[in-house]
Amino acid sequence: MSFNSGCHRWLAFALIAASSGAGAQMAKPGTAPARGPDAPREEVTQAPATDPDAGSAIVPDAAFDAALPSLSNDINAPLEPLPPIGDARAPAPVVPPGTMPPATAADPELDQPLQPLANTNTVPLQSAADVAENDRPQIRYELAVRGLKEIGLEDEFKSLSALEDGDGKATNATQVNARAKEDEQLAIRLMKSLGYYDGVASSTIETVGTEPGRLRAVLAATPGRLYKLGAINVVAGPTVPPNLVREQLPLRTGDPLEATRVQGAEANVALVLPQRGYPFVDVGDRDILLDEQTVTGDYTLPVETGPRSSFGVLRTEGDAVFDLDHLSIFPRFKRGDLYDTRKRDDLREALVATGLFDTIGVEPVRTGQPGPDGTEQVDLLVRQTKGPWRSLAGSAGYGTGEGIKVEGSWTHRNLFPPEGALILTAIGGTQQQGASATFRRQNAGKRDRTFSAGVSANHADYDAFDAFTGTAFVRWAYDSTPIWQKRFTYAFGAELTGTNESVFDFGRNERVRRTYGIAAIPAQAVWDTSDDLLNPTRGYRLKLNVSPETSVQGSVRPYARTMVEGTFYYPVSDKLVIAGRARAGSILGVDRDDIAPSRRYYGGGGGSVRGYGFQRLGPFEPVSSLVPDEDGKIDIGDLRPVGGRSLNEFALEARYRFGNFGIVPFIDAGNAYESTFPKASDLRFGAGIGGRFYTNFGPMRVDVATPLNPREGDGRVALYVSIGQAF
Repeated sequence: MSFNSGCHRWLAFALIAASSGAGAQMAKPGTAPARGPDAPREEVTQAPATDPDAGSAIVPDAAFDAALPSLSNDINAPLEPLPPIGDARAPAPVVPPGTMPPATAADPELDQPLQPLANTNTVPLQSAADVAENDRPQIRYELAVRGLKEIGLEDEFKSLSALEDGDGKATNATQVNARAKEDEQLAIRLMKSLGYYDGVASSTIETVGTEPGRLRAVLAATPGRLYKLGAINVVAGPTVPPNLVREQLPLRTGDPLEATRVQGAEANVALVLPQRGYPFVDVGDRDILLDEQTVTGDYTLPVETGPRSSFGVLRTEGDAVFDLDHLSIFPRFKRGDLYDTRKRDDLREALVATGLFDTIGVEPVRTGQPGPDGTEQVDLLVRQTKGPWRSLAGSAGYGTGEGIKVEGSWTHRNLFPPEGALILTAIGGTQQQGASATFRRQNAGKRDRTFSAGVSANHADYDAFDAFTGTAFVRWAYDSTPIWQKRFTYAFGAELTGTNESVFDFGRNERVRRTYGIAAIPAQAVWDTSDDLLNPTRGYRLKLNVSPETSVQGSVRPYARTMVEGTFYYPVSDKLVIAGRARAGSILGVDRDDIAPSRRYYGGGGGSVRGYGFQRLGPFEPVSSLVPDEDGKIDIGDLRPVGGRSLNEFALEARYRFGNFGIVPFIDAGNAYESTFPKASDLRFGAGIGGRFYTNFGPMRVDVATPLNPREGDGRVALYVSIGQAF
């Protein structure tokens, strides 16, 4: 709503007139103007001559009210337009209802297109303070520490120091000072950790020479007196045996109040008590009361031992892989045995070794039920989460005389629950091809016992023989796993083999093909004290293989194949390990020519005497079997090995490791013999150097070797590439 400008003048005149009349009434003595709605209206009179508006008529109320614009009762009616900008008195243009007023002229600058973002100046404005800051030289400082070396804390202080972490650079002196104050508190904490509770530290910032921006931060520490342990009090309930907690707290009165010593003693209590029947022990917060007079600290440790406990039963929850019947195979304890957390951890490690779980947890649970010898029965809750059961694996290698070999396998580890696995394997190579299928059940009726059965078909074409072989086998084994390595392992089984092989017939002085049927009962025993299955660095291993066999080739010929092997690993330092091996084998009770060539002993190759070709050590065909070439010459290198009934081998390596890489110089010796037992004479030697690349699953091995006393026809260099150490 708006008012006409003429109305504003009338209103002003009315206000002036009203004020004049009121003044006249107030000046009249003895009277007061009547007030209220019933007061009589006075006649309008002319103003005095002195009034500048004299002679102008005052607008009556009725005329003023009539001059006011009428108001609309429609609250949705459009507002009247404002007058144009710059002329407040001009009447507003009439705009028809429902239309917008005409647009005013736009600023020409706003009609211009925006500049490309790349042309925009993004450099911030610099103030005078910024320029002065840029011209200021950067601070360089050095750190001097005093008083900490004498108590053996200087190296630890520098490893944690804020000043040291700044590498001697700072933006300004204030930053250096702030770091120095941090280091003061660090020095005090470190001194207290060794028992110097009166220790103080202060820092000063000094200028160095006349060069601007060169400072020296000096931190001076005063350790003060060394506090020692006073009275040692343990607040705990009764235990069996008595004083169990105090005996596992290796602190003595008079020992320095060192933080690491005290914390280590408390950790020992938390570790040992669960091994002695107290799974729910809770070590509380220590209290140390310092005495400045005696320079000692009285030590008090509260310990909640919880109930003395014995093993109860197993429970399970989660995505079950094993039921309770199969879980009961894994524990190495019986119900009622005194609780020992090491046996609980052993149970968990055995479950992890199956490879069937994503996560697995074993937790003690109180039952409140009494156990033997005043204990409380504690059940173990096994929380299972199923993991992936299928996997693919592969390996590849190369050896002189053995060629390239690539092997791949597919495994379903729980196709036949519980733990019944199907393993399909394929081998492809330049001189070997084959496939196999194996059923394997781990923890078969007993923990760590494995039953396996399978069939395989294989073709091998080597200098020693060319064989097409089919095999069926069963095997029981007590094996190590990568997680749980055992001292003693064993294996035994049965094997049926049919093989068609090329063999040299000495009677006919030529090679022929023969078919053999072989029945064997192989057995193996291993004693292993090494620290790792794939990359041992200390300890030794002893292995014995015995295989009573019967060869059917026209007639039945029983015999026995034996092999004994010993290896040792001696760490000279953290980086250097000396490894050695000795091996000897013998075939008893049969002539060599009645044994299938694939069952005889051969020397040479990456797992034998390096420097010689695969299976190239041992007896050879007679020279008379060779056919002269066109020039009438005979190449001795064309002679093929025929194998023997005995073998001996020796090896020595120096395994030097740096990070994930290693260098291994080595020397090998050995040979195969026609006799039943190996000989010490006629040894062949090979030497070389190898490279190692260490991975999570074992070292990658590349060995290059040369024969030291080669025979005619032996190569000069042999190369071997595989996974794992040579032994």
